Amino acid sequence: MTDANQSSAVLPHSPAEGPLRIDLYRVPAPSPLREKLLRLLWAFFQLPFLPIMPRALSPLRVALLRLFGAQIGPACLIDPGVKVWMPWKLTMGERSSLGVNTEVYNFAPVTIGRHVVVSQYNYICTATHDYTDPFFALTSQPITIGSQSWIASGCLLTPGVTIGEGAVIGARSVVTRSMPAWTVCAGTPCKPLKPRVVRPIPPASR
Repeated sequence: MTDANQSSAVLPHSPAEGPLRIDLYRVPAPSPLREKLLRLLWAFFQLPFLPIMPRALSPLRVALLRLFGAQIGPACLIDPGVKVWMPWKLTMGERSSLGVNTEVYNFAPVTIGRHVVVSQYNYICTATHDYTDPFFALTSQPITIGSQSWIASGCLLTPGVTIGEGAVIGARSVVTRSMPAWTVCAGTPCKPLKPRVVRPIPPASR
């Protein structure tokens, strides 16, 4: 058999392989055509979001996200390298930020409250696959990050979780369930550790 014939030949099944129960030829499309076209159009506006771009371009990134339907409050910060899959499913309250190289994989809505810090290299993931489905269908659930909370660097937020108001999620945590308000949480999987106590704001700073 020639090399050309070998490259086009069907590979044999593994000796340990059973009958076909997962068929990736027929994975259902998770998005309607209009949404796919919007995502394609959005891809042409990614230059200001590249990691090499300066932080000072945050107002331009915010403006582009708003142009594509994101609801973003005043004085928000969007750092370089941020990737938002679907701006029209993103809501951010005033003075909140998305840190360098954070990815918002928002097939379902992502809601971020006021005065929230999402640090660098976070992955906010609303979608997963139904591993019981023979066609491995994509499923999604919304994620909510409460006001005044902090997601430290390198965390993974999984579909359907809610981060309570004022919560702190420690670096490199994997959040697989909702976390309570005003609590310091960390770990893989993430767990509540202790209350978050905040010193009063000095009168001169008010």
